[in-house]
Amino acid sequence: MNSKMSVQDVRKLVGSDRKFDLLVLGLQEAPKSGVAQVLQEAMADTHILLCQKTMQSLQMYLFGAKSSESYIREMKVDKHAVGGCGGVIGRKKGAVAMYINFSGIRMVFVSCHLAAHERKVEKRNSECQHITHSLFSKNDIHYAKSADITVWLGDLNYRLEGISSMPARKMIEENRQSKLRDKDQLLQEAEKGQVFNGYCEGTLSFKPTYKYNVGSSNYDTSYKIRVPSWTDRILFKVDQSSGLDAILSSYEALDCVRSSDHKPVKAHLCLKVRGANA
Repeated sequence: MNSKMSVQDVRKLVGSDRKFDLLVLGLQEAPKSGVAQVLQEAMADTHILLCQKTMQSLQMYLFGAKSSESYIREMKVDKHAVGGCGGVIGRKKGAVAMYINFSGIRMVFVSCHLAAHERKVEKRNSECQHITHSLFSKNDIHYAKSADITVWLGDLNYRLEGISSMPARKMIEENRQSKLRDKDQLLQEAEKGQVFNGYCEGTLSFKPTYKYNVGSSNYDTSYKIRVPSWTDRILFKVDQSSGLDAILSSYEALDCVRSSDHKPVKAHLCLKVRGANA
């Protein structure tokens, strides 16, 4: 969020067509206050705030349809910091997490902000491992390990590697960004088994979400001329013994949101009990 609150952009983020039971929002570099109130006002017609967790600029909110409270059997929250403050006071890296048993389906949501810069691939991998092993580990019940579905969302900060900024931008301008996927560090590391084993992700058919000039949809024109990258991601894993199927019906970036140097990413997941008609 670039530490800025744009009511208009928050409304774009939650949308108006809300045909879903649960909405989870993971925010990074969020302002200290005001976010929850703006979100609640934006969602008031259809959904209520069920749970929230904050660790400095890392925030996560869980909204449910107004009838959803009767389906909740259990909720837990946790957090885990990594790597200090990332060089900026109030912008701690790490993750916040929620566990919810919703209608008998055990879900874990993890919103994270990992180490920046292209060269920090191994550090990001290590942070993912630390977060995975640390969340909910203080509880007798291992919520993270017993989840039917786990969803990671946030600024994972993996970059494009092996291409400079201008050639990458030219490919994006020509709508050939699919050619850049082979250079994506997260896909490379996952293929090698270094991170996110067993997780699924939608196709990166949208433009890289970082780094933009604030207030625009133009890539960084500062002296750094950052290489565009898919830093902002949503991944999910379904436990094979859960009896669930997860269908990703959409995975997109919201180009219309311009208050940050990132574009937010949105996914719509549909869960189906295997063998059920609905």
